[in-house]
Amino acid sequence: MPSTATDYTANDKNRQKLLLSSRDWETLATDRSGLRKENTTLSKIGGSERGLSTRGGGQTDRSRRTAHGNYESDASSEEEDEEEDQLIERARQDQTDLPTEYWQIQRLVKYLKGGNPTATVIALSSIRDFNLSIETCQVAIRDVGGLDVLVNLLETEDFDCKVSILHMIGSLHILKEISQNPYIRRNIADLGGLQTMVKLLDEPDKDLKCLAAETIAHVAKFRRARKVVRQNGGIKRLVGLLENASISGHGSISHISASENAKNIEVARAGALALWSLSRSNHIKHSMQRAGVIPLLAKLLKSSNETMLIAVGGIIEECATDPVYRMAIRGMIPDLVKNLLSTNDDLKKHCASAIFKCAEDKEIRDLVQKCSGLRPLHDLLQKLDNKPLLAAATGAIWKCSISRENIAQFQGFRTIETLVQLLNNQPEEVLVNVVGALAECAKEPENRITIRKSGGISPLVGLLTGTNQSLLVNTCFALRQCAEETDSIQTIDRLDGVRLLWSLLKNQNPRVQAAAAWAISPCVKNIKDSGEMVRSFVGGLELIVALLKSKDVEVLAGVCAAIAEIAKDEENLAVITDHGVVKLLSNLVTRTEDLLRRYLAEAISECCKWGNNRQAFGDHQAVAPLVKYLKSSDLNVHRSTAKALHQLSKNPMNCVTMHDCGVVRLLLEMVGSKDDVLQENAAICISYIRRLALANEKSKNG
Repeated sequence: MPSTATDYTANDKNRQKLLLSSRDWETLATDRSGLRKENTTLSKIGGSERGLSTRGGGQTDRSRRTAHGNYESDASSEEEDEEEDQLIERARQDQTDLPTEYWQIQRLVKYLKGGNPTATVIALSSIRDFNLSIETCQVAIRDVGGLDVLVNLLETEDFDCKVSILHMIGSLHILKEISQNPYIRRNIADLGGLQTMVKLLDEPDKDLKCLAAETIAHVAKFRRARKVVRQNGGIKRLVGLLENASISGHGSISHISASENAKNIEVARAGALALWSLSRSNHIKHSMQRAGVIPLLAKLLKSSNETMLIAVGGIIEECATDPVYRMAIRGMIPDLVKNLLSTNDDLKKHCASAIFKCAEDKEIRDLVQKCSGLRPLHDLLQKLDNKPLLAAATGAIWKCSISRENIAQFQGFRTIETLVQLLNNQPEEVLVNVVGALAECAKEPENRITIRKSGGISPLVGLLTGTNQSLLVNTCFALRQCAEETDSIQTIDRLDGVRLLWSLLKNQNPRVQAAAAWAISPCVKNIKDSGEMVRSFVGGLELIVALLKSKDVEVLAGVCAAIAEIAKDEENLAVITDHGVVKLLSNLVTRTEDLLRRYLAEAISECCKWGNNRQAFGDHQAVAPLVKYLKSSDLNVHRSTAKALHQLSKNPMNCVTMHDCGVVRLLLEMVGSKDDVLQENAAICISYIRRLALANEKSKNG
């Protein structure tokens, strides 16, 4: 969102009165003369003649049409909720509580309605003298019908008349300021103001185009307004505003004066602000791309104008999630990295956030590293007082850490130790990224030790009690990696981390369930006497077996991985068998996802080691589908399948089924594998089948 946005909140006891609709004020009009102070003057009128640009004669005095008939209504439920907020019952207060500015502005608006060009210029100038960022002044204009008049002033047929141009510019100056109010921007859209502003983008006067674009930037912050701009051809016009700005070293500027180029840059900046607001819509992102915005953004990103760069950076940040833009952003990485060294925190935030959203692409991660962008990202971790910037920087570090080469550089910067310090007293949007970065870095064994020695295990376990779904997922992944380190798993166990992970299996979010299951697997594997610990969780085994009914592949794979470790304890294997684990695992053997196949075969292999489970798998027709797993291209699937077939082949009927499915030919190929586990299990399985065949032959001949 553009930095010009302002949220208007109730901060004084007069707010309810100030938000009364104009209808309420009309009702009270008969009492106004007795309540208004007579000594209120219009002293500001005479002291504000500063040559402002306003629009004069030629204004239409007709009633404003509403915009509802010009576009189909597609207001989201969020918009409807915000509009309903205005309908909350408001207590009537004595009008004498209102400040004198309120009445002065209302009197000035009456001069606007008079239609005299000179009075209009003076009134517009005088209104601009007030602090229009104050809600009192904004509501005063609205309540007396000033929005209708201001929007009317934008329409004229006489663009050659200087007074008309002055009136339009003066009106836009006011609308630009007061449209930062979320209620007023909706009123402007309802009055059809956006359609008129879009048309003004075609006018030759650069001040007019600049103000129209800036006002659109403020108004187009809700869905309905963005749709109006798009449907009225605003996207192509706004993209066109970016074309004339000449950047030093990027095209010739010798044919225009410096002042002319400065105006062009200011117009381009205003257009970029409007496109920034509009780019929240995916539909508009595509319209902008078709209008040719991408090469213009690449050009403007080389500008030395800081305010221009902030707007362009905001657009790139918003559009970075779109695949087409992401491809184009690859060529912008050098400029994004360069701007990470800017002195402006807003600009650095937009650039870091754009990298964050794009860096899942390996080529972009490599480019960031090649352009020496990792060190500036690390340095931004010191911006503890700027949470949005900190969130963007940690997010970029997280995604860049997917590459092992980048992790090595972060190790040299001691980034991991800095990230661990950020696990405390930070907002969730920062924590999600910090923990995600630690999870990626912890894939390297030496970094697990660093996290533990820096005191990172305890705060990570503490985050398991939160409710933020993304944070829970990342925390589980981080602990999953740390659980592979001996001293870290002891700390996790001591802090009751496994129980907390197990409790997350009850979470309704499949992503959280999957992440918890994946984290449980190494914990059960590496904790001493884990079998007894697992049995101490009341209902824990029943809960994890029940998750085999999930529809989510990640959940199923994670649960199978956990069950493969749990089943290594004989008592636990007996319990989960009683809970029907054999049938539930058998129901999954027809799945085609290699991730699931790998861990499902591991779970079947371990579950075969109890009672009649081998025969039960055969009875549930689980054997024949497993043979097909050997045709997968994934070596890990081959390894785990060979282990499962080895265990199943200890049952004669399963051997017959395997033989009928042609398993021997497939296993003979595996015997020649360089993987020792695969080679051994394939050979043993063949030997069982061969022994059964020899026994059958011997019985026939004997």
